Amino acid sequence: MNYEHLLVQHAHDIFWVTLHRPDTRNALSPEMVAELAHVFIQAAQDDKVRAVVLRGSAGFFCAGGNVGNFQSRLQATDHSKGDPVVSRNRAFGHLLQALTALPMPVLAVVEGAAMGGGMGLACCADIVLATEDARFALSETGLGLIPAQIAPFVQARVGRRVALRLGLSGERVSGTLAQSLGLVDALAADSEALDTLQAQWISRILACGPQANRSLKALLSRGDVAGDASLDDGLGAWLDDAAQRFAQCMRSEGAEGIAAFRERRVPTWSATLQAADVALLHGRITALSSSSSSTA
Repeated sequence: MNYEHLLVQHAHDIFWVTLHRPDTRNALSPEMVAELAHVFIQAAQDDKVRAVVLRGSAGFFCAGGNVGNFQSRLQATDHSKGDPVVSRNRAFGHLLQALTALPMPVLAVVEGAAMGGGMGLACCADIVLATEDARFALSETGLGLIPAQIAPFVQARVGRRVALRLGLSGERVSGTLAQSLGLVDALAADSEALDTLQAQWISRILACGPQANRSLKALLSRGDVAGDASLDDGLGAWLDDAAQRFAQCMRSEGAEGIAAFRERRVPTWSATLQAADVALLHGRITALSSSSSSTA
């Protein structure tokens, strides 16, 4: 597929996805949403993919929904397939569901700002990295709207109290404050430092067994244990599943991991990326210098 609104590279067994509509600060048009959905399907179907990374081009993550498209939906007269406002809004929710359902680790790398739907994308990631001066906001209520499709994902990430605080006020929070609220996992001073931070986190993921990561993510995605696991009736079934997954890992990647530990070497799946690799794969630079190299 030829992408018009994304930069997509598949390298080091990772999907590097860069939102690329700098003239609109990477706003989420229907076309971009469709392209993202295609990328997520491709990633989900490839058993060799070890991670998906989301970032924005031109130093900006995502400005949220394209307000210009909102007006065209209101003016649409063809309701033969239902309310177009409802269907377009729900389409974004399907995208977020697909993103959270990806079996491999997902990283969101935020600089500039993640507004509205952009913040929703970030909240669906397993790990969120950001610059200290990045901005996050649920900006919909300032337009008399609600963060409809992203609300459950924001609440899952930061909890009901913080989701209400951000949604009911439209407050713009810095990367630093976002970290204290649980939205961001790690901070960098600026975009260059963010390249380094991203390389460090990707390298940590690549040091882990890829199938072990997938199995753990699936285990933690079970819906039959909520809140305090010790009080849930589903705990026994959850732990039964965990034991089966542990045995499967032990008889596959675990054998190599244990052997590598005993032999004081890195396991065969381990790889390392440098900041220059990250910058290149997101289109921040056009070529690696002769002194830069990947050990992946």
